[in-house]
Amino acid sequence: MNKLPPCMVWLPADHRLMGDHGHLMPFLLLGDKYARAVKVGAQAQPVMFPLAETGDISDLLAMVDGVMLTGSPSNVHPSHFDEDVADPSLPLDPARDLLTLALVKACVHEGVPLLGVCRGFQEINVALGGRLHQRVHEVPGLADHREPKAAPFEEQYAPSHPIRLAPGSVFEAWAGGAETMVNSLHGQGISQLAPGLEALGHAPDGLVEAFGVKGAHTFAYAVQFHPEWRCWETPFYAAIFEAFGKACRQRMSLRMQAADLNRSRVTLGA
Repeated sequence: MNKLPPCMVWLPADHRLMGDHGHLMPFLLLGDKYARAVKVGAQAQPVMFPLAETGDISDLLAMVDGVMLTGSPSNVHPSHFDEDVADPSLPLDPARDLLTLALVKACVHEGVPLLGVCRGFQEINVALGGRLHQRVHEVPGLADHREPKAAPFEEQYAPSHPIRLAPGSVFEAWAGGAETMVNSLHGQGISQLAPGLEALGHAPDGLVEAFGVKGAHTFAYAVQFHPEWRCWETPFYAAIFEAFGKACRQRMSLRMQAADLNRSRVTLGA
């Protein structure tokens, strides 16, 4: 009996200059916590396509079963929502923007399971026509959602505030109730939700913390918090990745059926 191939999830890389003594080299990076959450929580194989370009998206999506847009130290460049850079000291990643904003549209159009986390959440919103607050903590009426950067990671990723979940939503089902606690490690946030999105979770100050793509034929959700952090230790976080993995395996099954059908046609044609 042939062994099934692994279910594969594409995680686009960050572009960063790294080095010492003033000598910097370009690196393509992926955070371990995101890859590990896909591997353990979604039971799928994380994959990267270094130097992937927008023209490669269609061919690469045909090889995978899902896409996860990760968080990152960098922010989406505000030119994508018609603003100037508010804080030049914060890192940007225009190369990632170029790929992921197009990738979001392709996933939605082609029905590829899509999960966005933090920066990925913001990328989906911007790609579909939404806007961001560049500095949430300076917006009247909104709280400071940033983490204590000098604190140990266990404290940074600890539950920070509750979120209210939309009644009857998948998030309410995953959380097992209408409200749950989440961590908070972001300086930017949604100021205007994209027309094609539906808000499914809010922080106490009203900031959108979770959304889904309206009319999606498969898993298409994103969160502003970080469920990837030791997702197996928190039932709500684990449920998000379990549902994502299930959707990815469903896509894999359909891909394999299509491949078998094509092989049969070739054989019959011969």
